Amino acid sequence: MNNSLLAKFSSYFRPRLLDTLHGYNRQLFSSDLTAGITVGIVALPLAIAFAIASGVNPEAGIFTAIIAGFIISALGGSRVQIGGPTGAFIVIVYGIVMQYGLANLLICTIMAGFILLLMGMFKLGNLIKFIPRPLVIGFTNGIAVLIALSEVKDFLGLKMDNVPAEFSHKLAALYHALPSLDLASIALALASMLLIIFYPKAWSQRMPSPIVALILGTLVVAIFNLPVETIGTKFGGIPQGLPEFAMPEFTFSTLRYLFSPALTIALLGAIESLLSATVADGMIDDKHDPNQELMAQGIANIVTPFFGGIPATGAIARTATNVRSGAYSPVSGIVHALTLLLIILIAAPLAKHIPLATLAAILMVVAFNMGEWEAFKTLRKYPASDSAVLVISFLLTVIFDLTVAVEVGMIMAALFFIQRITELTHVSVAEVSPLADDGAATLLRKAVPPGVMIYRVFGALFFGAADKLEAILAKTHTEPEVLILKMHEVISMDASALHTLEHLHGKLRSRGKHLILSGPHTQPYFLMHQAGFFAKIGTENVVANVDDALERARALLKDQERTD
Repeated sequence: MNNSLLAKFSSYFRPRLLDTLHGYNRQLFSSDLTAGITVGIVALPLAIAFAIASGVNPEAGIFTAIIAGFIISALGGSRVQIGGPTGAFIVIVYGIVMQYGLANLLICTIMAGFILLLMGMFKLGNLIKFIPRPLVIGFTNGIAVLIALSEVKDFLGLKMDNVPAEFSHKLAALYHALPSLDLASIALALASMLLIIFYPKAWSQRMPSPIVALILGTLVVAIFNLPVETIGTKFGGIPQGLPEFAMPEFTFSTLRYLFSPALTIALLGAIESLLSATVADGMIDDKHDPNQELMAQGIANIVTPFFGGIPATGAIARTATNVRSGAYSPVSGIVHALTLLLIILIAAPLAKHIPLATLAAILMVVAFNMGEWEAFKTLRKYPASDSAVLVISFLLTVIFDLTVAVEVGMIMAALFFIQRITELTHVSVAEVSPLADDGAATLLRKAVPPGVMIYRVFGALFFGAADKLEAILAKTHTEPEVLILKMHEVISMDASALHTLEHLHGKLRSRGKHLILSGPHTQPYFLMHQAGFFAKIGTENVVANVDDALERARALLKDQERTD
């Protein structure tokens, strides 16, 4: 019994780590060890920068990278995914901190974790692919703009207590603070940015450019005693040691207004993590388990806030670095987390000397790299509906916030999709010919009897196209005695279309006319059968092909002649 339960659970919850350990050897561990150390070094400046840009202390980013990174690698559905704080979360996390406070951010992250966990448990991982690409590009580019804008303060060395979260207020605050710009900060930030951009790619394997910029920037500040803001002057440094477990305080009344941002965090995390895993699949010729990945992401976001962490997800850039560094299994991600932990235990006091201008330069480059700017150049090549979704989601992200952008973008995309499907649905007068493919073995040209009209229905019959059925009788100059609907090209039908069909049948019956259905597909057939429509129309009036429909129409006309 216990073995049966264990087997059932392992089929439901099975981390890729378990599969990759079969045949694991010293050589593979050596590859994972090298990759893990490399990506751990890369993750350090990013974790610090993402945390500061999100409005929290730098250690929150590091602890998130350690704890969430470990959990996502150990329990995830991808062989090489690296998890941690990402740039995509900066905008929404900063907004939550400014509006609701840090304590509520932690609650919000836990809620998002449970949403992700439920998404994975209910096998919703594959549904993420239904989020349209233009929407993803739009809000991703909007996030990139906001990240860059949020770093203007430290890049220019402006004297500001806080940067407002709202776009218009942010622009106004930055403008009013321009007289306080600091030339030393600007010079340091520009030098750091140029170093990262023009750093030789051949050297990146041994020493990543952000780390080089961080070390050199810190040394320059120390040697020349530059009066620029550092982690130490702003935050007092980074604690040397492990984070303490703490229970975030909350009331049930707060859960209601935190649900919307929590849902946004969950959706954004799901999109980014599964996109990252898909990119990794292409690099290593593998296939990740999206549902297992979502469950791991959920667990990571539930656990991390209890140690002061922020939202985490799969990170595309760090995952790509992991693969390029030779990673084979999730062990590399675990090593990445342990590398960060070791750095904190040994070198945390040195972090207080890191200049914020250098971190701002790193994030400026991250923001530029995460955007898909070519999409704006090729807008004219897109359908107008896709262009509208992209541009509007971009503007809403920048001007309002990510939650509004995702909600409006999804509604717009759904409406445009309905419009497209509606345009593809046609109801027109049919021609009977020997070439017609309606399920008949042989279909000879037969004269359509007077008083009989055949309509061909093509596409999906749903609420958006149901009115096209209603228009049939309005189009005919003379109302037919028998109306035949060729339905072999109707791929699906919903309740609204069925209601319209019932209404059409009711109109015909009230006038002594008849309706015959020819060749309905499986889904429409079962829907009409289960709804009792066949009982209303008569099963003898539901036939396999036009041949049989014409025979049935002749029989009805003869019966009508006898009655008359």
